[in-house]
Amino acid sequence: MTVRNAGAALGAALLVLVSGCSSGAADDAGDHHEGHTGAASSSPPAPTTPSESPAPSTTAEPTPVVANQLPGMPPVVDAANVYSETAAGMLAPAAQAARPMVYVPHNSGEVWEIDPVTLEVVARFPAGLEVQHVVPSWDMTTLYATDDVGNTITPIDPVTGRNGPRIPVDDPYNMYFTPDGAAAISVAEARRSLVFYDPHTWAEQSRLEIPDCAGIDHADFTPDGRTAVFSCEFAGRVAVVDIPSRTVVRLIDMPTMNHHMGPQDVKLSPDGSRFYVADSDQGGLWVLDGAATQVIGEIPTGPGAHGLYPSRDATQLYVTNRKDNSVSVLDANTGAPITKWTIPGPSSPDMGGVTADGTQLWLSGRYDAEVYVLSTADGHLMARIPVADSPHGLCVWPQPGRYSLGHTGVTR
Repeated sequence: MTVRNAGAALGAALLVLVSGCSSGAADDAGDHHEGHTGAASSSPPAPTTPSESPAPSTTAEPTPVVANQLPGMPPVVDAANVYSETAAGMLAPAAQAARPMVYVPHNSGEVWEIDPVTLEVVARFPAGLEVQHVVPSWDMTTLYATDDVGNTITPIDPVTGRNGPRIPVDDPYNMYFTPDGAAAISVAEARRSLVFYDPHTWAEQSRLEIPDCAGIDHADFTPDGRTAVFSCEFAGRVAVVDIPSRTVVRLIDMPTMNHHMGPQDVKLSPDGSRFYVADSDQGGLWVLDGAATQVIGEIPTGPGAHGLYPSRDATQLYVTNRKDNSVSVLDANTGAPITKWTIPGPSSPDMGGVTADGTQLWLSGRYDAEVYVLSTADGHLMARIPVADSPHGLCVWPQPGRYSLGHTGVTR
């Protein structure tokens, strides 16, 4: 596999990455899944899946600093930084055991695996009809490739990179885990629903229909783990969900209700004071208060604002502007603009993640059949790697943290 425009410093930076890991749609219609009817394919037999027990801890559990946390959820260590346990090198034992790899799902149904040192595609395998995201399990022992059209998830062993038999799950466009690890949540976009599963047996636990949340998509959770904010991409709003009761608390309309490609990725600020909600058609972020009761601001970033990723030290927030060949860098707590990085066009930076050592940001090029590697020091393009058409929810693995909330690697 050829690599274009690879920076000379990339090899050295990637060696640092591996050392850290060892130690510790060419157009907008691609997002609308217009052919997605939600009809289930013939269900494969349910396989035996790895047990998802809490990630082992090497130290005594700290005293909670956030009141009334969801029972069973690992305590917040620093009230000023919910990402305090996801700093460079802070790998849980399960993550330490993983082979460093970048997993690239494609809407064609394949997952490609890229070696982050050689930048070569080292494996590829079919994982369904339309694969959207590669999602780390709550305990970080398994990755799941989600196929919303085929209604399955494909488990991947992050130690070997090998995939297992597909598991029937209803419409898993995206997938999250409750902060206590008690449930996996299939974000069933075509059903306008959240489907809760036992993450060990994959038996359905319950189902929450949200008919006024067309295009239900991305999410994040309050520091206490009790409340989640889900974006409604085709309805111009977000849905606020109470996790213990699995009920809708409220719907919040955005000041401009974009119904085409509206609210998408959601991310909590490190201090828990606000939620950022990317809005592609708006060209920036909406800001909600930390209790998710109202919109309190707007931050312009660029056309196609989509993915939100905190830096490894949680001081910066990277915003991918899919229609602007750019990534905006904001202050993670205040949202103040810091700088903007340009990816030589044509480019379409979409989803991905920051490496375990924090030196690189990997992103899929949704409409350009490529993957980008950016330096987080100055934003320069270190490499662009050709892949197949419509790469989507790219997962960089391993990631620091005690547990995964899902998506492409939201850890705390």
